[in-house]
Amino acid sequence: MTEILTQATVETLYMVFFGAAFAFILGTPIGILLYLTQKGGLSEKPALYRVVDAMVNIARSIPYVILMILLIPVTRRIIGTAIGSTATIFSLSASAAPFFARLVETALNEVEGGILEAAKAMGSTNRQIIFQVLLPEAMPGLIQAMTTTIINLIGYTAMAGALGGGGLGAVAQRYGYYRRQEDLLWASVIVIVVVVQLIQFAGNTIARSIDKR
Repeated sequence: MTEILTQATVETLYMVFFGAAFAFILGTPIGILLYLTQKGGLSEKPALYRVVDAMVNIARSIPYVILMILLIPVTRRIIGTAIGSTATIFSLSASAAPFFARLVETALNEVEGGILEAAKAMGSTNRQIIFQVLLPEAMPGLIQAMTTTIINLIGYTAMAGALGGGGLGAVAQRYGYYRRQEDLLWASVIVIVVVVQLIQFAGNTIARSIDKR
């Protein structure tokens, strides 16, 4: 039992780590673009904002299980297979990226306008404002956004396990549901709960440590 749980936990962490990494890489610039082009933004472009906003909303509206099924042909073409932990990373990042983008936009909107006005008054360019003022000031909120996204991804991996994704979700289904081994089912649940609590604690601690307010 220990060996099964250890292997499944490693697979889950592997999927979450790389799924989150790609989601952050994709979602951060989209979130910044939403912030910049919104009404009253540093580079207001209402038409562009509406297009990107609609795309993000549509992507966020698709439940993960359905998105994973829809992406099976694309995943098979890119990865070479639609089954396994590595293949699951593609759908995880595709699902989490728009979710994270919206959280990035929200975190950036929480930065006090006075700070941005002061930066503009000093002659800072939009690029300087974004990287030297906006992102550093929004970092506590961004850390919380990352934490929330990672925790959501853990839940996604559990669903992915039911479709051949591996990890703790697959163990819960294969052993807990099909074979009626309730000890493995509950052990999987406990491991997931512990991992979520640790990530939430780490995220809260980091966010508080860098919060200047």
